[in-house]
Amino acid sequence: MSAMLEGELSFARVAHWLGRADALSAGPTLDLSQVTRADSAGLALLLELTRRARAQGRELHLVAPPPQLLQLARFFGLDGILHFAA
Repeated sequence: MSAMLEGELSFARVAHWLGRADALSAGPTLDLSQVTRADSAGLALLLELTRRARAQGRELHLVAPPPQLLQLARFFGLDGILHFAA
């Protein structure tokens, strides 16, 4: 089963998504194709979702991330930690 994030992954919206963290990290994939913008709080959310998945012995594959999110992850050196897939 996969889940989807949509809209902004920003400081203003992370609390909303964090309330669904267990379902979002259940994976195996998380569809990011509808994400319109992300900031460092959004990256922190993705790190937390990845941490929760790994704590359960799973990998979470982040599918169809927008270019802006990939650039932000590269800037912070997180592209090697987060599992992005086209």
